[in-house]
Amino acid sequence: MADGKSRLKHWLPMAIVSAVSAGLVLGSVALGGPADASTSSVAGTRGNPTIVLEHGAFADGSSWSGVITRLRAAGYPVVAPADPLRGPAADAAVLRSVLDNIKGPKVLVGHSYGGSVISAAGANDPQVKALVYVAAFLPAPGETALELTGKFSGSTLPDALNPVTYSLPDGTGTTDLYIQTDKFRHQFAADVPAAQAALMAATQRPIAQSALQEKATTAAWQEKPSWDVVTTQDLNIPAAAQLFMARRAHSHITEVAASHSVAVSHPALVAQVIEKAANATR
Repeated sequence: MADGKSRLKHWLPMAIVSAVSAGLVLGSVALGGPADASTSSVAGTRGNPTIVLEHGAFADGSSWSGVITRLRAAGYPVVAPADPLRGPAADAAVLRSVLDNIKGPKVLVGHSYGGSVISAAGANDPQVKALVYVAAFLPAPGETALELTGKFSGSTLPDALNPVTYSLPDGTGTTDLYIQTDKFRHQFAADVPAAQAALMAATQRPIAQSALQEKATTAAWQEKPSWDVVTTQDLNIPAAAQLFMARRAHSHITEVAASHSVAVSHPALVAQVIEKAANATR
């Protein structure tokens, strides 16, 4: 098995070479609250903080549906804004525009690449009381998602990708990454029912290839308490990589035998961890 440095060097070329064209139905569904600048939140019946859920690559806000249902039943205001998936800095700016319009304390939750986004958006914000990472990246300043994945063996994502390159209005080119439809369930949601995984594959949102190569500039987990759901059957971000990041951040760790789509397959567990984080901030 190649070491982390070698994996990092060859990860994207492998993806481009091995990926094959796949018919993809593009779309997204946003659940859990509006994501525009008018977003506001009123404290729950027990003075609960607002829970802000940030999805990651190859997903959309609907991936939090089961978690949202449980948190709302427990009295938490919840917002699940759309993540543009263009790059940590730009996506964090979008998320901050949502946070600025939510009154009172907040708990940020990030799945997968969404962890990079909340790590940037939550820094230096006294109203962000805690961070919850769900099968997610916790980059330190100067690190990239690609680098962190390459530190440990176990990710089979490169061979499942379908890169799509296109031209922007200014004439420059960019590449978006999808997961091939026929490989989506095995790669991303192996413990999700087949019919549901098929819907997730059809509505997946692509991430800009450059987003995985963009270096983090700040890390909110260095200044705020964090909780981490580590998925031990994850084929996107190896469990060893997740544990490395969680331990470095001194997170409260919950391990579960689940796929990368743990918020879909184990929504009750994810909601419980979020509630623990929220309760610890009182």
